[in-house]
Formats: sequence, structure tokens, C-alpha cells
Amino acid sequence: MEQKLSSKVGRGGSLMTPVEAEGQTGGWDPSEVPTPIASRNDELRSCAVCGDRATGYHFHALTCEGCKGFFRRTIKKGTGLTCPFEQCCEVSKNQRRHCPACRLQKCLNAGMRKDMILSAEALAQRRARQAQKRAEQEPVQLSEKQEALVQMLLEAHARHGGSIIFDQFVQFRPPDHLFIHNQPAPALPPVLPLLIHLADISTFMVQQVIKFTKDLPHFRSLPIEDQISLLKGAALEICHIELNSTFCLHSHTFLCGPLRYTVQDAAHGEEAQLPMHFPSEPVSGWAWEAYLEAMVFSVNLLYPSVGFQKQFLELMIRFHVTLRRLQLQEPEYTLMAALALFSPDRPGVTQREQIDQLQEEMALTLQSYIRGQQARPQGRFLYAKMLGLLAELRSLNMEYGRQLQHIHELSAMMPLLQEIYS
Repeated sequence: MEQKLSSKVGRGGSLMTPVEAEGQTGGWDPSEVPTPIASRNDELRSCAVCGDRATGYHFHALTCEGCKGFFRRTIKKGTGLTCPFEQCCEVSKNQRRHCPACRLQKCLNAGMRKDMILSAEALAQRRARQAQKRAEQEPVQLSEKQEALVQMLLEAHARHGGSIIFDQFVQFRPPDHLFIHNQPAPALPPVLPLLIHLADISTFMVQQVIKFTKDLPHFRSLPIEDQISLLKGAALEICHIELNSTFCLHSHTFLCGPLRYTVQDAAHGEEAQLPMHFPSEPVSGWAWEAYLEAMVFSVNLLYPSVGFQKQFLELMIRFHVTLRRLQLQEPEYTLMAALALFSPDRPGVTQREQIDQLQEEMALTLQSYIRGQQARPQGRFLYAKMLGLLAELRSLNMEYGRQLQHIHELSAMMPLLQEIYS
């Protein structure tokens, strides 16, 4: 240990500069941000200028905070300093203020460099970046208003969302092959009972979304015309968000209570023989249904023979896979649904400014909630990923509406969905 330390001490026991210590290796970069030293030997932590306790390398020399500040201020002032004596004044901890000229010269002799002093603007920018980095690393606590908002959304969701919805799918006359405990579905299950079931659960989910929104004071405060416009634009998007919590990444199926929906349930007719190449998973693993129009979206999408394009089904499945992999918590799902609901750019909206403020409130609350969950490994860029998926969901929603207009069997069974896309 003593041998290693002595290698950094020059003649007379003084500390060498980083460049001197490195010798010909040139391993020290003078542009590095100064870092504190951690030696246990107080003598080796002495300021190279005044002998006070050093705090780290500043402007290329090991100095204390006092000499660091003195050097910066003196160089920035740019005024010439003159020693009234013979330029050999003592510069120590107790005498360093007596002769600024000798102190400055000793700073330069110790290796402090003028070119490493940042301008006031650059220094302010660096401090701002450091403060922002510290703020991002610290967990964020929700304000009382934000906590109340999250609690309100969760209470409304508990009454009209989650398992309370999916457990009721079994009441809508599901075909026997949908029950998890049954054997795999036959090659061609009866089409009509399945279509009726999918139409019923899709309508039921939309009705629950309407009840959910009516439980939100922010939503009820809007004019009835705007409430209708927002619901017509976001109802199916919220259904997709809601249904995603039932999506199984392993089997690519939707598990809703005792029922399990797969893409095979939609494979009827001649088109059922066409290969459906979903991303990296066998056809048997794809789950569309439950969500299937359960999100109206899915409903018909599961039926290639009914008219939905294979590429559209692949995009829809990819959306659910991507969203499910984020491992969202219930507050994040509900806030994501609220962001989709309060979209000021929906057709027919009149109070755009008010709705925009509501959406901003939801967005800031979601961002703060995510930042307060720093321990989650998937939390990095989670907010940005969720916004990207909302934009993707908007595009899928619009395409679904266009395709639904050409599918008469299902649309005739779902007048509520017809009105949404009218």
C-alpha cells in the first residue's frame, strides 16, 4: 500500500499532478469532470495550493474548494494581480488570502488550467443537466390531487372493469369448446353460436366502458355532445386496453374467467385453410376472441372468413403482445384508458381546450406514477412506449371501423357498435 502511494508523491513529499502520476501512459483525460478522491491518508488529500483538505481534482489539479473557487473567480475577472513584495509570499490555509497574486501563481504552478473553466452559460447548463439527472433518479411522489385522481379511476374500474367483466362472459351462451377444462376445439366448431357469443360479449364490454366513463366526474363535466364524441372514438380502444390484462404471452390466448379464446375460433370457411403466419408463434397459440370484439375490435378480426384481412389480424396480435410485455400495473392501465378517452382531436368535439387540459392532467399523473416505480426494470422509457402504443391503437381502431362496414353478419348483431362507427 505504501509503495503504491509513494509512486504518486514527488520530490519533497508533494503530490504529483495526474499527468505526472500517469507518466508516459497519458491515461488521464484533462477534460474529465472532476471527481472526489477517496484516500484514507489525510496527508495525501492536501490541496496542492494551500495545504487545506482537498476535495478532488479541479481544473487539472488536486485542490480544496476554496482554491477552486478562487481560481475560477480570478480568471473570470481577468484583472492583473501584482504582489507588493517579492512574489514569494507564503500560501497556506491561514495565509492564502493575504496575497492573491502569489496564490494565483501557485495555482498555475500546481497545474490548474485556465482553459478548463466553463463560461457562466456552460456552467449553468451543466448544473441544470446534473439537477435534472438527480431529479430523474429520485422516486417521484404523486401530489394529493394526482393520488385522488388515481384512486377515482381505480374505484370506477373496480365497479366496471377487470375480472368483474370477464367472469360474466360465461353468461352469454359460450360454445362448449371455449371452456378451458374442455378438450381442444373441433376442426370446425359451429359458426353461428360463436358469432352470437362474440357479438354479445363485445356489446357487453362497450356497455361497461360507458358505465366506467359515467363514473368519472371529469367526463360528466363535459357537454353531452362531447361525451358522445369521446365515447364513439375511444370505446373500442379502451376495450382493447382492458382486454390486454387477460392476454397470455405464453399461449397467445385471452383467458377470461373459465373461458379461453384463440384465433382458431375464427377460422371458419374456406379461408380457414389459409396459413396465418403470426409473429414467431404457432396458430394454436393466438388469442383473439375474448378480446375479440370483446373489444369489438377483435370480434370480427378473428374471422378471416368473415372478411378481416390477415395482415390486420397480425398487427392486432402484435399490439397485444407488445402491450402485455410492458407488465403494466392496474393504475397504469386505467390511466392509459383515460388518456385514450380524453382525446381533444376526436371528431365532433367542441370543448377542445378543456379536454386537452384533462388529457394533460392524465398524462402528467401517469408520468409521475411511472417515475415513482423506479425499481421496475421495464420502467425505463415506459411512458414513451405507452404513448406510442396509444397512437398505434388509434390507427388500428380506424382500420377496424373501415373493415367492419363490409362485414354484415357481425355488424347486424351489434347495433351499438354500428352506432359507434356511424
